[in-house]
Amino acid sequence: MRALRISPDALLTDLNLPVTDAHSAIRECIGSPDSVDQGTYHRRPVLHIIDGGLTIGLPQNLAAWALASAWRGTALYPVGGPVVVTGRTATGDVTTLDDDLVQHAQAVAQTVRDIVAEWRTRPPASNEAAIKELLAYAVRDVASGW
Repeated sequence: MRALRISPDALLTDLNLPVTDAHSAIRECIGSPDSVDQGTYHRRPVLHIIDGGLTIGLPQNLAAWALASAWRGTALYPVGGPVVVTGRTATGDVTTLDDDLVQHAQAVAQTVRDIVAEWRTRPPASNEAAIKELLAYAVRDVASGW
């Protein structure tokens, strides 16, 4: 089943998860032998996030945060470490990720990479300004799928 791994440096990896025991494969893909949180920020995908990733010192994942925030329509809490995005059935089971949602993730990840590169020469005025800028562009990137 198709899924995506979003790394903290905003790079995406296409995954082909096994239909049976997908949860075990997800834990392996994000490097969490223990629990994995499932974040539902849109009706069709789910983000699989390391439980307490930031508190255990993992780097912030701006691309996953921007994608989830754009899907939800509001700035959410920060996310740490790698994230796997899968599809979700109406009953909440894991399924393949639809092509339009893959396109959302690709667009948002590219935008995050571009903006972070720009910030090296043009730093944002504040953290609040940075959050607003990233979220505005991420919302634009997913707007075609709403």
